[in-house]
Amino acid sequence: MLNDGDQPPDLRRRPALTDQPSREPVLKAPLVALLLTASLPILFWLQERSPDGGLSLAFTPASLWRGDWWPGILTSMFLHANWGHVAMNAMGVFAFAPPVARLMPGTRGVVGFLTFYLATGLVSAIGYGLVHPDTFHPLVGASGAVFGLMGAALRLLGRRDGSLRPLVDRRFLVMAAVIMAVNAGAGLIGLAPGAEGARVAWEAHAFGFFAGVLLIDSWLRLFGSRRTSFDSPPDLRDPSA
Repeated sequence: MLNDGDQPPDLRRRPALTDQPSREPVLKAPLVALLLTASLPILFWLQERSPDGGLSLAFTPASLWRGDWWPGILTSMFLHANWGHVAMNAMGVFAFAPPVARLMPGTRGVVGFLTFYLATGLVSAIGYGLVHPDTFHPLVGASGAVFGLMGAALRLLGRRDGSLRPLVDRRFLVMAAVIMAVNAGAGLIGLAPGAEGARVAWEAHAFGFFAGVLLIDSWLRLFGSRRTSFDSPPDLRDPSA
């Protein structure tokens, strides 16, 4: 009710209320990370339908010394042993690719992110070849590159502003030690889901991990954004208000 001297409120100044929920993307991961995740099962589906199951594209460590290492040293990271192997690596990419990809936005950043992924995978394969120079068993899988993403993401541990933790940071060193201990244990014991009956190339994982840890600094200088903060802007008001 209104008193005689009261004026009705100006309803035009009130913001319109709506029951419609704000549209938020289901997945907020960068598109390049989602596409990379999806590429793993798609490529394995194609691999299963190739005449030799992709064996000619695998990497044989002994080939480093025979001089016929190309193109297997690159293509091996796009091959997998079975669907369980694919699922593990796809989940790894989905978990660790987004924080790394966010550091390298834009078209230039996409190129930087993908070359970072390839570079850590290459270091992983070369490192494994140097440790096992006489091995003729083929090496396949994106695990080395996934561990590269993991190593880079670990440098961001607890850093909401997108800055990297120093290599001597205690929290980083403890987590890296735990990850490498689990990796070595899984490889030496042969305990890895989806890899039953196959040798787990834990050394390749280690080379990929440390490549990611060390290379992310240089990659950000080349492809990173000046503004890398993951925080929301301080002013959260509705821009239409």
